[in-house]
Amino acid sequence: MTEKWPSARTGWYATFILTLAYTFSFVDRQVLNLLVEPIKADLELSDTRISFLQGFAFALPYIAMSVPLGRMVDKVNRIGVAIGGVVVWTAATFSSGISQSYTQLMVSRMFVGAGESALSPAAFSMLADYFPPDKLARATSIYLMGPYLGGGLAMIGGASLIEWFDSANIGTLPIVGSLSAWQFTFIAVALPGILIVWLLTTILNPTRKHAANKVDADDATPPPNDWGDVWRFLKSHARIYIAVLLGVPFLVVVLYGLQGWVPSMLVRTFAWDLPTAGRIYGVIALLTGSAGVVCGPILGQWLLHHGHADYPLRIGVMGSVGIIISMAALPFQTDATMALICVGFASFFVTLPLALMTYVLQTVTPANMRGVLSGLNVVTNNILGLALGPTLVAVTTDYIVQDPLQLNWSLSIVSVCVAPLALILLASGMKPLAKWHHQNMGTNTAQH
Repeated sequence: MTEKWPSARTGWYATFILTLAYTFSFVDRQVLNLLVEPIKADLELSDTRISFLQGFAFALPYIAMSVPLGRMVDKVNRIGVAIGGVVVWTAATFSSGISQSYTQLMVSRMFVGAGESALSPAAFSMLADYFPPDKLARATSIYLMGPYLGGGLAMIGGASLIEWFDSANIGTLPIVGSLSAWQFTFIAVALPGILIVWLLTTILNPTRKHAANKVDADDATPPPNDWGDVWRFLKSHARIYIAVLLGVPFLVVVLYGLQGWVPSMLVRTFAWDLPTAGRIYGVIALLTGSAGVVCGPILGQWLLHHGHADYPLRIGVMGSVGIIISMAALPFQTDATMALICVGFASFFVTLPLALMTYVLQTVTPANMRGVLSGLNVVTNNILGLALGPTLVAVTTDYIVQDPLQLNWSLSIVSVCVAPLALILLASGMKPLAKWHHQNMGTNTAQH
């Protein structure tokens, strides 16, 4: 008997709520990138030290918790796991706003990372049970708009909060006491987490589907779910997983480098004021990042119809080339508008393959391993992407370029060095993915 899927209305409602949660997780995560300059001034930090707040302080607990929470997602109520994560990261973002020292802010960021590690393993697992494989790529692409909506809103909303705080001359809040603009911004962006918790209670935890990789799951049975089986399955599809779990993170290095330092580049290199830098870059990040995620499945459908069953990784290779060209041109721009055009193209090319990579992970992976493999995906993306992206740019500025006004050069150097690594790793998985697709999905299956 063919497995029954939830109604489209139920699936899309859940997708909307999960995307909203993912969006606000990135508001809480990324608003620090707008606040680099005032935090540096207040706490007397170097670029490298503040990059640890952007990267390692967040990423290490995020990484440490992702696989255990992914394992939990495979065994317990997934909505409960997601809600627990929202509660933790909301409280920790609020705590960031009352921090008085570098150490306090670092501890708060660590708890933000730990809380946010719960959401995506739960969300990806649920989406794969809300939608059949031929509709999963579109739902995933909507969910994966969250980081770019959230990153953009963090810049735009944060800029508005800073301006309002300065004009209102607040200075103190009841109970909390004396505040600077950056502290007030953290507190304000934490508050929507209360609404997100309530909204998550309104969605259905879908029945787990047994199909690992077939549209028709009539005779499918769930595979064993111990660590030995997970490892054997990874080995049997090693080249596909190497491409997805190691190739994509090098793209993410570029993404987090841009998100971490473009606002500061506009302030330092082009002498913009902070609210303007945040607002303009926020709009660009929101539009180009979202456009890339949405366009990826559309381009993938076109490539599949033209016989390219390796289309997810093929698009990743195309995106890598686009990043190299865009970021190589960045340091030669003397006008802020042209620099932002380079950044916008790079942001688009980074995000172009990301929804398709998640689709590959969720369709190639058996249902009872999706949570733990999603957790492993989070680990590799954040070990390389989030932990190294901002820090590589900061270290390049402090120790190679040795000029804080030349952030455009630091961003270019890091991007042009890591994007070719992504290209090589993604290309290495193209033939195995095409073979898997023909064996399991058929030669004419298009993603909708």
